[in-house]
Amino acid sequence: MDQKLHPCSMVIFGATGNLASIKLLPAMYHLEAKNRLPESMGFIAFARREWALDDWLEFMKLALQNKLGERFDNAIYERFAARFSYVKGELHDVESYRRLVEELGKPRPGVCSNVVFYLAIKPTEFTAVINNLDVVGLNKPRGLHRVVVEKPFGEDIESARMLNELMHRHFNEDQIFRIDHFLGKETVQNLLVFRFANTLIEPLWNRNFIDHVQITVAEDIGIGSRADYYDKAGALRDMLQNHLMQLLTVVAMEPPPSMEADALRDEKVKVLRSIRPIPKRAIHAHAFRAQYAEGIVNGKQVKGYQQEEGVEPNSATETFVAAKFYIDNWRWRGVPFYLRTGKRMPRQMSMIAVRFRHPPQQLFRETSTEVIEPNWALLSIQPEESMQMEIHSKQPGLGMNTRVIQMNASYHTGDEVSMDAYEALLLDVIEGDRTLFIRFDEVEWSWRVVDPILKYWEQERQFIHTYPAGSWGLHEANRLFDTEDQEWRNEL
Repeated sequence: MDQKLHPCSMVIFGATGNLASIKLLPAMYHLEAKNRLPESMGFIAFARREWALDDWLEFMKLALQNKLGERFDNAIYERFAARFSYVKGELHDVESYRRLVEELGKPRPGVCSNVVFYLAIKPTEFTAVINNLDVVGLNKPRGLHRVVVEKPFGEDIESARMLNELMHRHFNEDQIFRIDHFLGKETVQNLLVFRFANTLIEPLWNRNFIDHVQITVAEDIGIGSRADYYDKAGALRDMLQNHLMQLLTVVAMEPPPSMEADALRDEKVKVLRSIRPIPKRAIHAHAFRAQYAEGIVNGKQVKGYQQEEGVEPNSATETFVAAKFYIDNWRWRGVPFYLRTGKRMPRQMSMIAVRFRHPPQQLFRETSTEVIEPNWALLSIQPEESMQMEIHSKQPGLGMNTRVIQMNASYHTGDEVSMDAYEALLLDVIEGDRTLFIRFDEVEWSWRVVDPILKYWEQERQFIHTYPAGSWGLHEANRLFDTEDQEWRNEL
């Protein structure tokens, strides 16, 4: 890594929040353990609590111990903690940013050139931080520092454009890292190799051979302490517009001319621009929403969404959404893409399931094998990372009985361990690699796709279906399927 390019400091706004405690700090700790952090790099925790540095370090140590358990190593922690300083500040208070300027001005070892500002805060707070960075001059010289923004990028297409205009007023596009941690997951990146490096796969990856595609992101958790944000956002904004749409683009994109950041993102935008607009009269046939009621998850009784602390009485916010999209281009014309996400499902599971068409002729109709199940390509993103193909094989014996076997295309060998998505993406921020980050036209076109659904549902706030916590949702979601033999794939 060029020492002149890597950042001197990373400022974490919202350092005491859930995102920092659960994702960012453990990821940076692991990078420290793997000796992947530049020697001269320091971290500044920016939070509102009236703390001294020792208080912050105690908080961070406890958060890491809770997250890592037996994997916590005190020697690594001491090395990691030595990189930190703490600034007490309010996001809307300019004086707090002046204290931050003083902290950043303190001499540090080594030669480096910029600062990363990580906005691990509510999207509603982005404007205050960006404006105050400008007031105290921390966005200058222009083109130098980097800003990391967590999703969702806006609440709809209009607010996304306003946020983008604000950020471009103070930073260049190549300074803005819009992070979607799903793009940092090994399986998602490996999907590109799976498709474009294998002549066995790519010729079949089109409307002639594929019946439909399912993308599922299921969570067994509820909303926890996020009611203030989630009750205003819902599953469509929180998950489908960003995570699931990004997965769709990776499944459907054309081969880029190179693996450079903009070449890759150009192809993803082409997919989003090709998605067929959903007219208002067709929303019911293309999208379904529901909300979890009380039920049993992992053997424990849990309360319904409307009983969660901080949720508005009689809230019609969706915690489950399923939607159907068509991509009107040469490769995918007529192939439905079914996207589904929900909270309080039976278990945590993220999977891309590609179902192939039936064979053109049924050769085994006079045997006991009357119906041949279609082939599947299954890409599990979490909790385990794996890639499998389902094909048919003859059972041993005299008859022509077949059975489904799974060809394991998983890519881990021996003791290999994947790098966590946040680790990989943080490393890319430090190195200035924007390949796995989202360009604004991707954000804009994603909002264009889901905005008709969003606007329609905002007018229909009097009723919402409910599903028992611990279930896969309601049978009504099956109305999205084009044919009777299509059904949700819930298992690998």
